[in-house]
This record gives sequence, C-alpha cells and structure tokens, in this order.
Amino acid sequence: MSKVTVVGAGAVGATCANVMACREVASEVVLVDIKEGLSEGKMFDMYQTSTLMDFDTKLVGATNDYRKTANSDVVVITSGIPRKPGMTREELIGTNANIMKGVIANVVKYSPRAIILVVANPMDTLTYLALKASGLPKNRVIGMGGALDSARFKCYLAKATGANINNVDGMVIGGHGDTTMIPLLSKASVNGVPVAQFASKKKLQEAVANTMVGGATLTKLIGTSAWYAPGAAASMMVESILNDQKKIIPCCCYLEGEYGQSDICIGVPAVIGRKGVEKIVGLELTREEAEKFEASAAAVRKTNQVLHEIKAL
Repeated sequence: MSKVTVVGAGAVGATCANVMACREVASEVVLVDIKEGLSEGKMFDMYQTSTLMDFDTKLVGATNDYRKTANSDVVVITSGIPRKPGMTREELIGTNANIMKGVIANVVKYSPRAIILVVANPMDTLTYLALKASGLPKNRVIGMGGALDSARFKCYLAKATGANINNVDGMVIGGHGDTTMIPLLSKASVNGVPVAQFASKKKLQEAVANTMVGGATLTKLIGTSAWYAPGAAASMMVESILNDQKKIIPCCCYLEGEYGQSDICIGVPAVIGRKGVEKIVGLELTREEAEKFEASAAAVRKTNQVLHEIKAL
C-alpha cells in the first residue's frame, strides 16, 4: 500500500493527482487545499472517471486537514500563487516562502518519513527552504523543475529534427528559470545519434532558446502557468520513487561539492528511487556549459539570499 499527498488543488496539483490516479501510481492519493471544497470537488470529479478510465485508486480530498495526509510516502507541494504574465519565478518568493513553511510544518508533523517533491516556484529556492525548514535528509527533498524543462527540451528538439519525440533524448540542468536553465545540446540525441546529424545549428539553437522561455511562452498564451506537463512530470517522479525505478532524472538536488557547488539546491541529473535521490550523476560538461552552470548557481544563490532578508530562514 502506498500513499501520496498533493498539496495545492490548482491546475498543476489536480493534474498531478489525476495522472497518478489514472496510472495507479499509488494506492491512495490525497489532495489538500485551503479553499473550502475545492479539493473535495476535484477528487469526486476524478472518482467519477474511475470506471471510464479503468482505475481504482482511492481518492481523498481535504480542506486544510492534514490529518488525512498522515503517513504519506511522498508529498508533492504545488501550493502557492501562480506565475502571472510578465512575472518571473523569482518575484513569487515572498508569498510562496511563507506558504511553503506552513506546509512543511504539517508534512513533518503528519508524515515524518515522507519524501518531499517541490513543484512550487521559485522552485530551486523553495526546495532549499523546504530542506532547511524540514530538517530532513537531503535525499528526501527534491525539486521537480529539471524533469519538466527536459521534457520541453525534447519537445522542441523533436520539432527541430523531425524525429519521433519518443526517440529524442535531451537534458536540462541548472536553475529552473528562464535565464538560469541550461539545455545540454552537446548531450542531445535521437536514439543515440547526435542531433546535429538531423538539424542545422540554427534550428538547434532555436530549440534551446525556445526551451528556456517555454514556461513564459505558455503563460502568455493561456494567461497562467502550464499544468499538464508540470503535473505529469511530478507524477513521473513519484512513480520512480514508489516503484524504485531508479530512473536518471534531471531534478533539483542539494549539492555538497558536486559540480563544484555546495549548500545549494539546483538542477542536476540524479538516480531517483525509493530513497529519493539515491545518486547524483556527474556529467562531463563543455567549458561553455560549465561556465553557464556557475552563473546559474550564482543566480540561484542570489534568490536564496532573499530567504534570509525576509527572515524565512
């Protein structure tokens, strides 16, 4: 028996819960929100699709009642205000840091053995806050960002190369931000063949640029943050944890010397299994990629500093 709680019944949280239910990732999925009746209504709606989608996952909705989340194996945190058009992830920190601290207190109280997966933005900084505020081991607090950014990179690479998207492999490391993420073009391939054999340098650079503004592009189009891909990315990570799949997933991890960085949560490839982050995978970066990673880490640290300025840490 496995139990997953999703905190935040907005578009991303509800999508994550729905994907996990339909794929039967966990035996029980709990959706929590502060808005009266929202999570209960969404979970009842999902429950009504059970016979249509052929799943029997137990679904529970709760209005700010963390007792129903007790003994969760994984807690996915999506709560916080969404990014609005023209707003950067970094601008969200003031409000969302306070929300995160309240959620973490309840998670530690009711599910002290849980692995925490942070989706809320600014993700790298809120993952760092969740780790410090919870007091949990570094392997049990993970940020989702790289999984989503890498999925977007593969999407744009597929468009650039004309390849079947499921044959495309690509990875994004660094901070989960429009200017801090680093799509690794040097490692991208189509079924093991370098993407340079399938598309011009110009097209591939366009794929990189489009990946970096992938979230902002969707925000402009639909007026709010995306939800299908982020929700699915979080669900995929939960599945790798619960089923001990040990997938190598680019995600936000706490570093202690890896990639030349310490005391920071930032996107790197990691083996994700039943213990959470089981191993951080080292990559041989080009000089340009290494310089970009250094700059990305500096930008994340600058945002982290705000946590001290607002006395969140």
